[in-house]
Amino acid sequence: MRWLAVLLALVLPVQVQAQGVSMADLAAQDRRLATVAERIMLGNAALCTQLMPITGITLHSADQYGTEMRGEMFPDGPLSIALVLPGSPAAAAGLRAGDVVRSIGGQAVDALPPPAEGHLREAAFEVLARQPRGRPFSLRISRDGSVSDITLTALAGCRALVEIAEGDATKAHTDGRVIQLSYDRMTGLDDNGLATVFAHELAHVVLHHRIRLEAAGVGEEDGDTRAHRRWRRMVEEEADRLSPHLLANAGYDPNIAVAYRRAAGGQRSRARLIAREIARYIPAPTTNSIPAHLLTLRDQPFAQ
Repeated sequence: MRWLAVLLALVLPVQVQAQGVSMADLAAQDRRLATVAERIMLGNAALCTQLMPITGITLHSADQYGTEMRGEMFPDGPLSIALVLPGSPAAAAGLRAGDVVRSIGGQAVDALPPPAEGHLREAAFEVLARQPRGRPFSLRISRDGSVSDITLTALAGCRALVEIAEGDATKAHTDGRVIQLSYDRMTGLDDNGLATVFAHELAHVVLHHRIRLEAAGVGEEDGDTRAHRRWRRMVEEEADRLSPHLLANAGYDPNIAVAYRRAAGGQRSRARLIAREIARYIPAPTTNSIPAHLLTLRDQPFAQ
């Protein structure tokens, strides 16, 4: 399985705009998701087997946009910074939204091979995620006609592509590499709800659910046998149980997951499952929950 070595990504804005979403509204939701995702991915580096530097930047590339917007938004180069989170390593290094990225860790953007799927931003994210964690690396950027090398140091966090997806108001999904929340789903969540939903999806990544399902011969669109239904129900329960640990490690009250599931229609049984997990394994506030009883599951194949 090919892991996409990426940080945070902006969905295809042209497609979302076709639904009547403004760039300003999309940017606001993208910032919300980036803020929550980085907090949870940083807080749970100790639980993840795949890591990357968490820099606080979101990249976008000209090939995500229509021809007219490309010329307007990317006059000086095909890859630029879309978002810099306040207080992040990127912000501390002086990077800004709109900076054109010329090279990452010494690798020129112009020389990047095209990605097998997606856009230039995916190829750039692969390079960015391979940069050292906890040690300096550089980005060469151009701004207002001047070129400069910016050095930043970013801590390790869980490795996943996080993006806002178009369509499907109920969508929150991961395939083990990419975590997607639909724009409509984002706008219907307060910050605690967003953290709960994201923690659940990241739990699938931490527990290698897609890898384990594929090893059992279950693809995302495969079959509806009794075993497949049982395994899919099992991975959802495992993700529910791990989610309060991920929230606690990121400094959230894990009980926000219980409150969210209780308020959501038809999810009271999930709320009870999470409440039992908290009562047994997170009885006091902590930011150092290592749920060995759940982490051992990621190496266990699904029984036929």
